[in-house]
Amino acid sequence: MALRILVVDDASFIRDMVKKHLREGIAGVEVVEAIDGHRALAALKNQTVDLILSDWEMPNMGGDELLDVLRKQPEGANIPFVMVTSRGDRGHVVKAVEAGANDYLVKPFTPEELLRKVNKQLARVGKVPEAGAHAAARGVAEHSVNVLTGGRSAGKPASAGTGAQAKKVKARAQLRFANRGEPTHCVVRELSLQALTGLISRAETLPALFDPVVVDIEPDTDDGPARLNGYVHSVQAAENDPQTQIVRLIIRFVDQDANKYEALSRYIARI
Repeated sequence: MALRILVVDDASFIRDMVKKHLREGIAGVEVVEAIDGHRALAALKNQTVDLILSDWEMPNMGGDELLDVLRKQPEGANIPFVMVTSRGDRGHVVKAVEAGANDYLVKPFTPEELLRKVNKQLARVGKVPEAGAHAAARGVAEHSVNVLTGGRSAGKPASAGTGAQAKKVKARAQLRFANRGEPTHCVVRELSLQALTGLISRAETLPALFDPVVVDIEPDTDDGPARLNGYVHSVQAAENDPQTQIVRLIIRFVDQDANKYEALSRYIARI
């Protein structure tokens, strides 16, 4: 019998993204969706699910209220429940666990993080198919390699993207570093919800690894993504020439603000 996962989120683009990652990462998975806790409970009256991925902050009935109702029902007491939130502070996480959540996922997240959490909880209740178990193990291994290689597979150039999430673009951005008075102009070449790859002009003082940076992407409308917080993940020459005047940067985003996340998603969708 195919695994069935319930995805609860009031933002349609989040549901679509999660569905895509689940279907790509778990063969034959069936995904049920709901826009809030009330709709989720209604869906559960007609079918059983193997796992629930629910946003915390939703109108009508949030994820915490949904979890509370489920844990009071015999049929919902043991369903693996992963709380999805834009807040990653310790107090928020502890509150979710104390309420009965089995795990949590902080926005924005990568496909690997999502599948790792899902496979972990399915394995806990003995419902991971053989292919899923291998995929989970492979995901952990690839994550470890990514940490060591700067997020790229051996023999491949560094990239800001995470699978299909990355998008080749032609855009401009302003980078604001703490040690520079004026913004640094950047030509954006690749963009995802997790990171940006861009080109800047070589200067006397180059950004260093892990330097914090604020990114303002120059939008084509007034609602473009701005003040995205990140850090320098990679710095390298853009050409095989020691005299090159072009530097390639990868900046990884660290924001946990749902509004910024949504603005960036809309921007990527329309460019």
